[in-house]
Amino acid sequence: QVRLVESGGGLVQAGGSLRLSCVATGRIFSINAMGWYRQAPVKQRELVATITSGGIINTAASVKGRFTISRDNAKNTVTIQMNNLNPEDTAVYYCNANLRTTWYGQETDVWGQGTQVTVSS
Repeated sequence: QVRLVESGGGLVQAGGSLRLSCVATGRIFSINAMGWYRQAPVKQRELVATITSGGIINTAASVKGRFTISRDNAKNTVTIQMNNLNPEDTAVYYCNANLRTTWYGQETDVWGQGTQVTVSS
């Protein structure tokens, strides 16, 4: 069974920084894209940033220039560095991986349990 384990959330003041990490464990054949999504209260889950195994990055306009995503393919980890945080960034952040567990299997999406990021003004 594949699990995504997130770390690094917390409380920070506006203008501060946080770094979130996520590691995928279990039976994994290959991982296509990994990334981060977030969900604020009474809002839908939204994309923050994703990165493919080849290094192609997609970043939401709202965080571009402040958040940087990176990935270590050998360690099945994805990290996002979040700088110049503001209260609008407050949300539960979820790690996501699109992966195969076998060479013949279909790609499937796996989600982490979520980590809270709170930015105070």
